[in-house]
Amino acid sequence: MQSQIRTVAEIEYTLTRKTVKNLNLRVRTDGSVAVSAPKRISVQQIDQFVLSRKEWIQKAQQEMAQRQKIRQQTTLPSVEQCMAVFEPISQAIYPLFAQTLQNNMPQLKVKDMKTRWGVCHISKRTITLAQQLATKPLPAIEYVILHEYCHFVHANHQKEFWALVEQYMPDWKIRRAMLKEP
Repeated sequence: MQSQIRTVAEIEYTLTRKTVKNLNLRVRTDGSVAVSAPKRISVQQIDQFVLSRKEWIQKAQQEMAQRQKIRQQTTLPSVEQCMAVFEPISQAIYPLFAQTLQNNMPQLKVKDMKTRWGVCHISKRTITLAQQLATKPLPAIEYVILHEYCHFVHANHQKEFWALVEQYMPDWKIRRAMLKEP
């Protein structure tokens, strides 16, 4: 895996050559830009791709800067405070998945995570939730916890996964949108 720093139209990005099918572009939480690309695509094509996404990149960088600013100004709730919010919701959702989980409720953990609201570790039977999630509206928290429970049935984000989320929470898109609000 080779990485190099490139600049096109004042956009600096890290290019990493990988065994991937498509060009992948992301703006990291610190605002830096990363591109992973298959070896078969020329540097000129990659530069052109980055250039074509310039407006999106700049918007994403502004959003990341705003999030960082809010994050620095916000005092996170303690793990205990988070658990006081998360545990009752988890206990309410668990019965929907009790049979799948063979009547063995997953362990709930809380962690300061910068890029995710929650993570499901199927093999460890744990759900880890971001401390920041406790600052969001209750319907959004319920969505994230249900989302993570659904991963015990479908480990990926294929259409069957989203159909299961929708089965239990038809308004999940509205709830997920609440996570983006400051």
